[in-house]
Amino acid sequence: MTTKKNRIPSFNLPPASNTFLTTQSGTFSYNDLFSFTAQLDEKLKGVELDEDHPLLIFAENRPEIVFLIAACFLKQIPILPVNPEISPAELANLFHVITPGAYVSVTGNKELLPKSLKKLQLPDIQLINFATKTEQIFSFDAPDSAAGYFLTSGSTGMPKVLPIKRRQVFFAASSSSENFKPGKNKYWLLCLPLNHVGGINVIYRSLLYHSAIYLVSRFDVEEIRGLLHENKSFEAASMVPTMLTKLLDHTFFRVQFQFKALLLGGGPISMNLINTSLTRGLPIVTSYGMTETCAQIAANPMLQPSGAYIPKKSVGSIFSPNEIEIRDENGNSLPFNETGQIWLRGPQVFDGYYANHQNQYSFDSDGWFNTGDYGHLNRKKHLFIENRRTDIIITGGENVNPVEIEEVINEIIGVKEAAVIGVPDEKWGQMVVAFVVLSDPDVGRNDIKKFLKSRLVSYKVPKQIISVPELPKTSTHKVIKPELLTWYLQHLK
Repeated sequence: MTTKKNRIPSFNLPPASNTFLTTQSGTFSYNDLFSFTAQLDEKLKGVELDEDHPLLIFAENRPEIVFLIAACFLKQIPILPVNPEISPAELANLFHVITPGAYVSVTGNKELLPKSLKKLQLPDIQLINFATKTEQIFSFDAPDSAAGYFLTSGSTGMPKVLPIKRRQVFFAASSSSENFKPGKNKYWLLCLPLNHVGGINVIYRSLLYHSAIYLVSRFDVEEIRGLLHENKSFEAASMVPTMLTKLLDHTFFRVQFQFKALLLGGGPISMNLINTSLTRGLPIVTSYGMTETCAQIAANPMLQPSGAYIPKKSVGSIFSPNEIEIRDENGNSLPFNETGQIWLRGPQVFDGYYANHQNQYSFDSDGWFNTGDYGHLNRKKHLFIENRRTDIIITGGENVNPVEIEEVINEIIGVKEAAVIGVPDEKWGQMVVAFVVLSDPDVGRNDIKKFLKSRLVSYKVPKQIISVPELPKTSTHKVIKPELLTWYLQHLK
């Protein structure tokens, strides 16, 4: 719903000889990517993939999936990446919103899908080195078409399907490059999951920057410490605060001298983590963004000249040409240093959710998007985040919808009602905690956790389950979650 027209950043294809991807088992060039993409055409015969029928990807951190995501961007095929651990109920909800044209799954999951949905067989990346150079058939254009569809939590149990336009990718990459940009054959560490825009942006931006990706299948603390501390080929990494906290547990962890930036996002970043990082000389870039803005739309590049005069508590300034306003509950613009809701507008902001009815309260008539987050601007227009969306818990970089968890808990026989909150946590950013009122005292915490693990992805299962005689409520019987948080911080923190 962007109203202003802005010049779209332009990018050229990377040289075929540049390194595209490295894993523990091998290195691949951009020529290998171009060859893989050309061979994908043969696999796509008879498959209908378009903006109403994206390619469903069970997005594991495997080299084949990195190749596929990059190839789809080159071929302008919209993708729909999901967590490989997605439950049958979650997948069924997704199919109520959007209908994929085919799916890719390296490890199965076929039993969760309609029998009519075609499985796409991928080219063998071990054979692509024998193919010829084919990059001339690709280009970075079609800014108004969808690069992909991503799931984001909302205030109901149904997922919101969010289209990310190629335009957003181009603007986000151009703005981010002003803070850091890995060089030719230099690595951007990819350790984030590939069902999130943060992880996929590492692939997109490497394509646009002509730099290289180093993929790890999982976050192995000792392996990543060694890579960033010793290997001069690493110049960037994207992480959530939980990951960096684990790295800093080792007293002597540092990054090599030529390392440019460690991008932090995906949840609250404590001042203790910032101060420890700066003491160690880590060039962290704290950021603010969400799926709707194609990840970061503001950044504070600490230990760099451009970030020298930005307060540490700030996430920096909104990337130009995007705009920001702080408004009160009635939609009136607030002056500097007053807290209110954060509204955004610009080419990096999405155009709306896939289901039109979900856009009713998201945008105003001038195309401004209500993020639902709270913060303020100082006189230099540095943004300070005070509360993220009230209905979302961000734990370890994952968005968790508390309503979804409450609905599942309330299905348990012996549970009268439940309320789920996020509490501040040094390791996770926020920790998921459930308060339950039992109608059967014989129902135990382990019983509840076992049921939740059968229905939800692991990161949605509460770390703590607290039995209480009743939940605090307003006169209209709405649970007062701030009181639960206050009680937790006073008694259990």
